Amino acid sequence: MSRNAPLADAGQDQLDAVTLGQFLAALPAGVLVVNDAGNGDAPLRWVEPSELEDPTPYLLDGEFVLTAGLPFRDAGGSGAARADEYVRRLVAAGVAALGFGLQPYYDAVPDHVVQACRRHGLTLVQVPADIPFAALGLEFSKLLESGNAQVFRQLAETNRHLMRAVLSARPEHELLAALIQRVPVWAVLVGTDGRVRARAGAAVGLSQLQPLLKKLLGGSGPRVETEALETPAGPALVFGHPLRSTRDATLGALVLGTDRALTPAQNNVVSSVVGLLELLVRQRTSGSLAPSQLATALLLHPGSLSGSNPRELAGLQELLAQSVAGTRSGPVRVVQGVRAEIPAGAAADGPVRELLQWRRLFDTKMVELTEYGFTAVTRLKVDAALLTEVEQLGWRLVVGEPAELPALPAAYRRASALRPRVQATGMSVREEELTWSVTGLLGGDAGTLLAGRLLAPVLELDAERRAAQLRVLRSWLAAHGSWDATAKDLGLHRNSVRRQINAAAELLGMDLGQAQVRAELWIALQYVPDQEPAQKPQEL
Repeated sequence: MSRNAPLADAGQDQLDAVTLGQFLAALPAGVLVVNDAGNGDAPLRWVEPSELEDPTPYLLDGEFVLTAGLPFRDAGGSGAARADEYVRRLVAAGVAALGFGLQPYYDAVPDHVVQACRRHGLTLVQVPADIPFAALGLEFSKLLESGNAQVFRQLAETNRHLMRAVLSARPEHELLAALIQRVPVWAVLVGTDGRVRARAGAAVGLSQLQPLLKKLLGGSGPRVETEALETPAGPALVFGHPLRSTRDATLGALVLGTDRALTPAQNNVVSSVVGLLELLVRQRTSGSLAPSQLATALLLHPGSLSGSNPRELAGLQELLAQSVAGTRSGPVRVVQGVRAEIPAGAAADGPVRELLQWRRLFDTKMVELTEYGFTAVTRLKVDAALLTEVEQLGWRLVVGEPAELPALPAAYRRASALRPRVQATGMSVREEELTWSVTGLLGGDAGTLLAGRLLAPVLELDAERRAAQLRVLRSWLAAHGSWDATAKDLGLHRNSVRRQINAAAELLGMDLGQAQVRAELWIALQYVPDQEPAQKPQEL
């Protein structure tokens, strides 16, 4: 056979062991198949040289046995009988093929060996004298190594596919869809009530699965239940896995059907899916109960945070601690996230993936997805490393101050008040680092923008007139609109102050008699550098 002959089913994405057909296709051209038993798809376990008259006690099923013909020497007139018994034992032991090496004992495969292999259905291969048995073993080892590497790569890709399915909006449906793409099965997921929760592939009707489901849902402990069914497509092997809680309560079952035996790698994929489905169903039914207890208590008894009953409040604080992965009650923080940018090459996350991402990063189950981004309640301090990680994902944060449970609504309102600043500046803020004043909350960037818009007509004047106008406005606003106090501060006549203020109002297009207008101008002036003119404002 040609060393470069194509392998059987090489284009299919299957996780298979090295088969007899693949091994024979990789051997040198001098190797000749004398009898083809049609088992090229059989998995090959090993290549084993042996000159024993009966090697079967030392063999495993699926081996390729090599012999130079010593077991058939000195057989006299019983050569045919001896060959027949030898081949019969090999077949009974599950040997995949027999390789007969030419020289030093035989120049050709004995005819009675060929006839015995044909009679018992054993693949027979002739190995020329110039190809040592060690070369065949080395070729198999190379195939096995490359095959194992391919299996590991495929398993890694499969696991990535399964994890993407778990993080999708419909994880159970997506998991079954991913499973049947990688393993030749159909799949049905059934709940404890016996109803179908998800299915993939051409599954049989639920009524045909009732005997199997009864065993799966009624038993206990890890197990696999199997059953043979007749389907329109022919016989099918059906096997089921119970989905169990950590206390061995049955939470559902996964039933699979196939028309062929699965390879070890395919069974590995099935085991991974069973484990992920158990994780999902445990989260839904028997995971941490603290968040649901806390939410139920606050929904039904919203006044419980007032602390009217210290014992009830202490219970709620304990539930909050468990919900934020804490071991005891203590202060928590409200964190709000705002999308600032989408990193190049980043794919849009689904809501489930995004929710799980924030739960992981902030180590909490208390996360809400919102129209602006998300809000989380966490026990973490949100240090510089965590803040950097979140910002690299294209987000900016409002990090609230520590607060106890009764103060959480107020902490949420303060964080919400800071969110517009983050949206305007594109920079994260920490509540505890802020100065609680209008200018402190507004920030330099937003304040400069406000000043540029409100005072634009004045700022566009030449330097001397701009400085004079700004000085009069500052003095007048600081004096609460008092003409006399402003005149005294600037060394001007009160009528001159009035004329300059009126001129500024006309230039700005504002009614300076309104308190709100004066307040906005005063805030805007805090962000304009105070440049004194060369001379004091002149009398007008």
